[in-house]
Amino acid sequence: MNNAKTILLLDGQSVQAISICKYLKRSNFKVVLFCDTKFSYGYRTRYADEKHITPKTESPEFTVFLDRFLDKNNIEGIIPLNDASAEFLSLHKEKLSKKTKFIIPDKEFFYKGYDKNQLMSVCEEFNFPHPKTADLEKESLKNASSKVGFPSLIKPNMTTGGRGITLVSSEEDLIKSYPSILSEHGNSHLQQFIPEGGRQYKVQLYLNKDNQLLGSSVIHKIRFYPEKGGSSCCNVTVENNEMVSLCVQVLKEIKWVGFADFDLIEDPRDGIFKIMEINPRVPACIKSSLISGVDFATIIANDTLDLNIQSPSYTPGKYLRFFGLDLMWFLYSKNKFKTNPSWFKLVGKNISYQEGGFDDLLPFIFGTIGGFLKQLNPEFRKNKSGMRK
Repeated sequence: MNNAKTILLLDGQSVQAISICKYLKRSNFKVVLFCDTKFSYGYRTRYADEKHITPKTESPEFTVFLDRFLDKNNIEGIIPLNDASAEFLSLHKEKLSKKTKFIIPDKEFFYKGYDKNQLMSVCEEFNFPHPKTADLEKESLKNASSKVGFPSLIKPNMTTGGRGITLVSSEEDLIKSYPSILSEHGNSHLQQFIPEGGRQYKVQLYLNKDNQLLGSSVIHKIRFYPEKGGSSCCNVTVENNEMVSLCVQVLKEIKWVGFADFDLIEDPRDGIFKIMEINPRVPACIKSSLISGVDFATIIANDTLDLNIQSPSYTPGKYLRFFGLDLMWFLYSKNKFKTNPSWFKLVGKNISYQEGGFDDLLPFIFGTIGGFLKQLNPEFRKNKSGMRK
């Protein structure tokens, strides 16, 4: 371990920290976690060498904390694990780059991907498939209604977990709902509502500064909780070169570097897979890619530190379950006995669990109980549903 290079994970309280820590340790890195609470998945993993409780990334105190930490410790590289820490690194890139290394787009290009409205503008300009969208900061509500039609969604330009997304069915509905969304969540856009019935996918990519694709995977999201637009609780990796190629084109147009996680939804009216958003960091379900042979953790770390990168060998067909959410899905779904794969298929050589496993039980136990209790909170479920009425 004396020769191991040290990687700092920001927002290490997240569930993705479990897998990222494990794979970085496999690649002989020393892993340091920043967590804003002990009561979290990441803080319980046994694969981190150090864990530090920090202010929340969004707080002014965090900047001071990180500066002092970097001054006192030899941190060779940083990887962000949620949107807030990815945005933080982009905004403070010039200053922090003098103290350590990390791969993140410059803020101009970062927001072209992270800001959902800017991303839709890029898709419209270059004719990438996407839902009809109108910028509510630039267009009148009447013009936006005419352009997009109804039903549609008011979507804050920068939000996570579906917060603030509101379904509207008419111009009158839009006029009534928009002021509160603007006040609470900031600038927003109106987007065509894609009806239920289409498949949903994630495309995960890593592009280096020379626009080379160093790794990719595609994930089919099978089950969600809540069922209407919630978070994935069962998914499987698949092969889809067309989706990968599309998303690579988007990243190149916005001059993106580093990791990106796309959400795409199939529109059942025309069968076209449409780009919905880009998450600028590894998602909760990153373990799907890792167990399928695409070690994004090591790819990111090695590229950050200018180390050699081996070409991944992608083996799709691996299932990942988020047991806490999947349990909630089972309790509430009318399709509990009709789903494929069966909910009761709990073990198998191609089945893994997002919250950890037998080699790292504390996150699984702690996180499953905590997540289950959190999901019982009606306000939390409402925010995670991705759709308010």
